[in-house]
Amino acid sequence: MHLISLKDWSPADIIDAVEESIDIKNYPDKYQSAMNGLSLSLLFQKTSTRTRCAGEVGMNQLGGHAIYLDWRATNFMLADLRDEIRVLSSYVDLIMVRFLKHADVLRSADVASVPIINGCCDRYHPTQALADLMTIQEKLGKVEGVKLTYVGVHNNVCNSLIAAGMKVGMEVTVVAPETNPTAIDEDFLEEARQSGMYKVTDRLKDAIAGSDVVYTDTWMDMEFFLDPTLKAEKEKRSKLMEPYQLNKALLEGEDVLIMHCLPAHRGSEISGDIIEDERSIMFEQAENRLHSMKGLMLKLLNK
Repeated sequence: MHLISLKDWSPADIIDAVEESIDIKNYPDKYQSAMNGLSLSLLFQKTSTRTRCAGEVGMNQLGGHAIYLDWRATNFMLADLRDEIRVLSSYVDLIMVRFLKHADVLRSADVASVPIINGCCDRYHPTQALADLMTIQEKLGKVEGVKLTYVGVHNNVCNSLIAAGMKVGMEVTVVAPETNPTAIDEDFLEEARQSGMYKVTDRLKDAIAGSDVVYTDTWMDMEFFLDPTLKAEKEKRSKLMEPYQLNKALLEGEDVLIMHCLPAHRGSEISGDIIEDERSIMFEQAENRLHSMKGLMLKLLNK
């Protein structure tokens, strides 16, 4: 069993992982030896804070061992991906990959002899969605029937929220004037539309008024900050997205939980006062990356 995308998991699998993660958070002593003698490898092409720490710290807290592999410091740069994944599979019990391309996650899963965890790619971010569901379950006591509005760029996080919603009965409404082209899978989105759990609108205020949760993410992928040739595109996108910032005026009087997968860019997709607002649960959401990662790893290894 792998975690490539939550669209591949059953509702029962997702709910089990969420409930187990909450139990781990509440009763950590029960699980401190659950991964004794087992190892996790984190193979990352992209920078990371929450995903890396959740994997490394989570595995250590469960009694196991984690090894971080920066793609640039390995022979993965020089050899066929499939060959190197087969070798890595013989050394560890779990592999988490954080790749630029979804196709490489799929190629890894095809040849791996141990579970593969998609720690983020250009199309999906399922470990984030599991933490999000866990946080919503904690705060609202349910995920089924919850109405969530995602505001921003349609990206990998948005896709994973949609996939999660389809499976657990959470309605996801997307307000996205901009899309990351590589994030789009038309067959998946059509299936989501048919499920009734995915809706698209440009009526931002109306969508928020009918929601339990409002969620946003960065407007810019990492390369927008690192590649000087994208400066003009970065400025263009910032101007387009300005009216969609989560701020005090937009959320005045709204009884909603406010979520962000972080890192946040204060003054861009979200204002600083909303990050600190009493309705904001984004730092609890970030903490739950750790607990949900532990629940995920235990599930994949049938522990």
